Amino acid sequence: MNPQAKLIFTLSLILGTTITISSNHWITAWAGLEINTLAILPLISKSHHPRAIEAATKYFLTQAAASSLVLFSSMTNAWNTGQWDITQLTHPTSCLILTAAIAMKLGLAPFHFWFPEVLQGSPLTTGLLLSTIMKLPPIALLYMTSHSLNPTLLTSMAILSAAMGGWMGINQTQIRKILAFSSISHLGWMAIIITYSPKLTLLNFYLYALMTTAVFLTLNSINTSKLSTLMTSWTKAPALNAMLLLTLLSLAGLPPLTGFLPKWLIIQELTKQSMAPTAVALSMLSLLGLFFYLRLAYCATITLPPHTTNHTKLWHTNKPTSTSIAILTTVSVTLLPISPMITTMM
Repeated sequence: MNPQAKLIFTLSLILGTTITISSNHWITAWAGLEINTLAILPLISKSHHPRAIEAATKYFLTQAAASSLVLFSSMTNAWNTGQWDITQLTHPTSCLILTAAIAMKLGLAPFHFWFPEVLQGSPLTTGLLLSTIMKLPPIALLYMTSHSLNPTLLTSMAILSAAMGGWMGINQTQIRKILAFSSISHLGWMAIIITYSPKLTLLNFYLYALMTTAVFLTLNSINTSKLSTLMTSWTKAPALNAMLLLTLLSLAGLPPLTGFLPKWLIIQELTKQSMAPTAVALSMLSLLGLFFYLRLAYCATITLPPHTTNHTKLWHTNKPTSTSIAILTTVSVTLLPISPMITTMM
């Protein structure tokens, strides 16, 4: 792909995201979502591999169906209330349709089946966009309509997402699929708290995006996409792999790393809302995700000599780690001490 085309698609992504998160009319929000979808499709299919074409087709069909549901939901609400304002979504049927549409766009269970396949067929950099910036507009729409959404429906979808993300990620060997199921699990934590504390959902998303960006850029730097190649990647960049270990454990939510902060605050908020059993269920389901994060961390760092492996060792490279990766990995591990400041802001 030539640089001019890549620049146009990147600018279109930024434009679509900006239009959606800054709009207060359903039609402009829908237009931003459509611009985003059309801009990411060439980036998914740029390798011209059959799997990439398949991923682009699945992504287009799913997103087109979700966008039509968003439009249908807003039109139903406007028909019954006369309001096109996003914050004035009050019709119950419209709220249910919008929740299903946003869940389809995000990849929340039970509409999650497209996401691992699309991520597996995409390059690592495009997978990073799909996991972070492409989820910001739907999260923003959820944030703006959070007062109208059905808490019971969101709680059910959240628990199902945490369960499916954990169970289905256990038996994977492709790193992109593991990160896709990790994303589904994290979305469950975001969805369950959106009606009670929308700011906490945004905080969870920002920290998740930060840690996921660090993981994707690290994997892209060491050119790794499978567990078998991750087992020998420590010879390429030992220090970077050591930070990858900590970033993965932070993504799993282990204290005293950054990833523990949003889970801690969400469990605290659920307890305040008299939802202690739900908080316990989510905490137990997060142990499933911890299993495959630990396996990734083990393959990344703990497979050092005299551990035996059947795979060829890679040459050690003296290529310096980029400054952005170093900053991201450091921040994604060390932000927990600022939690008192964050709790006062919430």
